[in-house]
Formats: sequence, C-alpha cells, structure tokens
Amino acid sequence: MQELLELLVKTLVKNENEVEVSKEEDEKAITFFVKVASEDIGRVIGKNGKMASSIRTIIKSIGAKERKKVFVKFGD
Repeated sequence: MQELLELLVKTLVKNENEVEVSKEEDEKAITFFVKVASEDIGRVIGKNGKMASSIRTIIKSIGAKERKKVFVKFGD
C-alpha cells in the first residue's frame, strides 16, 4: 500500500527525489504522511483538493481489505 501511494505521488510531481512517504500503524488505523517539495504540493493536492481526495479514495479502498481505517496526510 505504501509503495502504491509513493508511485502515485511520484507520477504527479517534478521532483521525484523529494517524495517521502512514512507510515504509522496501530491496531485500528494506518496513517500515511506524504512529504513533497514545496513547489509540488499544489500538484499533489490539485484543484479544490480533488487530486488529494482521489489518492485518499484509492488508498482507503485498499485499506478496507485489511479492515483498518486509512488516513493520508499531505505536507511539504
């Protein structure tokens, strides 16, 4: 799941080397923290947050198989 998230974000940004995806997990939830270069944050979030919402939907659907809540947080 983390690899897919990293692949999705890297296809959107110009500075692929700046992408960092970290993960925190407990028994009920998984939280992914995505860091990108400051000039790429707009590309990842998208217009009105639609790109970020789409990424979250994809990752949450995969997390549903594991019966855990999944959160994706973006930052620079």
